[in-house]
Amino acid sequence: MTPRPGDVLIVDKHASVQFAAGRGLVFRVISVSRQPTYVGWTWLTGYVLDEAGNAKERREIFVRTDGLRCVRPGGPRTGNSR
Repeated sequence: MTPRPGDVLIVDKHASVQFAAGRGLVFRVISVSRQPTYVGWTWLTGYVLDEAGNAKERREIFVRTDGLRCVRPGGPRTGNSR
């Protein structure tokens, strides 16, 4: 997947070994680095979310994009919100 600002992601062992063994997190993306990295990897800046969906910690993480799972897509909304 290609993460975008506003996306809420599951970041676990599939995204990087640093998030294995119960160290996974739910992460709301605020920016995606344009800096070149290894193919299939990216730097994300965002917030770790608690169980209620509240931001509890700002972090920058280096992850494998194929290992990310989207809980809720973000970005611009289209259509009438009424």
